[in-house]
Amino acid sequence: MNRISDTVKHLIIINVIMFIGTMVVGGGNLFYDWFALHFPKNAAFQPWQIFTHMFMHGGFMHIAFNMLALWMFGTPVEQQFGGKKFLFFYLSSGLGAALLMLAYYYYQYSSGMSALEGAGFSQAETLETLRSGYAMYNTGWSKVLDPDQLGKFVSVFNGSMVGASGAIMGVLVAFGMLFPESKLMLIFLPIPIKAKYFIPGIIALDLISAVTGQSFFSPSNTAYVAHVGGALTGFLIMWYWKRTQFNKNRWD
Repeated sequence: MNRISDTVKHLIIINVIMFIGTMVVGGGNLFYDWFALHFPKNAAFQPWQIFTHMFMHGGFMHIAFNMLALWMFGTPVEQQFGGKKFLFFYLSSGLGAALLMLAYYYYQYSSGMSALEGAGFSQAETLETLRSGYAMYNTGWSKVLDPDQLGKFVSVFNGSMVGASGAIMGVLVAFGMLFPESKLMLIFLPIPIKAKYFIPGIIALDLISAVTGQSFFSPSNTAYVAHVGGALTGFLIMWYWKRTQFNKNRWD
């Protein structure tokens, strides 16, 4: 295993500092209010959250697995790219993940809002109810939206997203394209599989989970759409760099 590269090391340090901050500042809620990514219609949303959310995590196992993946896959990718180029790639993948997730949230939000407006509820009244914290108990809405749609509508507005997974999925794609013959394996399935097969398989499972809502290896609250967004962004950047021969240039 190669020694951890500088940018990867600094990213891990920032993530750890932010995680400690969630535990010691304002009982954790204050850090989440400031830095987790909230739905833009929610009053808690701030523009910087599009970037800061990727340095936040929801628990010890969440940050542990993400930082392990960043170390394992980020180090060889940074050694190929150089520090500045790797940082650009990492942040771009995280941004792509957030934007696709927000687009998906807007779709769910707009579907619910349109149905309620069609039933005679004004948008202003609906927003006021969403902000009150009692939206799930609104019997009028439950007559318009089925339980699953109502739950998604309310959770999209009042929920938040944290984690480096989207950015790391982009790094995983870069690793697969740079080192396709490397052999990887799952912890609970110790069968070596080449990266060019393993990584597309992981992305395909995330895509299936995003479409069906069925979780395979991750908790049910995993932002699978963000995973797909990070992987897609990473692939598009790598494809462009390879096509323009830009991938050969380091930014040291």
